[in-house]
Amino acid sequence: MTAKSFKVSISQATLEDLRQRLTNTRWTDEIKGADWNYGTNLEYMKRLVEYWRDDFDWPAQEANINRFAHFRADVDGFGLYYIHERGKGDHPLPIILTHGFPDSFVRMLKIIPLLTDPARHGGNTEDAFDVILPSVPGYGFSDRPKE
Repeated sequence: MTAKSFKVSISQATLEDLRQRLTNTRWTDEIKGADWNYGTNLEYMKRLVEYWRDDFDWPAQEANINRFAHFRADVDGFGLYYIHERGKGDHPLPIILTHGFPDSFVRMLKIIPLLTDPARHGGNTEDAFDVILPSVPGYGFSDRPKE
């Protein structure tokens, strides 16, 4: 297995493409008074898409994600993305955090500092972990399986 440092960097062209796709959304009809009874409420979904199109600050999120140590490893020809953040102290224990479907590694970013540097958050240094947080195959920046 070989690993290389990795930085999350989404191109402006990709972000503009997403913005255009959100602008071009073709909305379905909704049964009058359905609210959430038959799936996502249409008005809620329209507001959510508007937020993602007009207000979501991707550069700020990218900076937040990139404050950790990112890698991509070649595992038997398969590209696996992961964060490896080393714990503070003399003997941090390794811990692997994994996400499920349909989630991503981003959900766990808030707990990395708590696990790697517990003393800074009111805990004890001897309780620190070396955190390994992969993206499962087909998600995030890991390759999609071909078979």
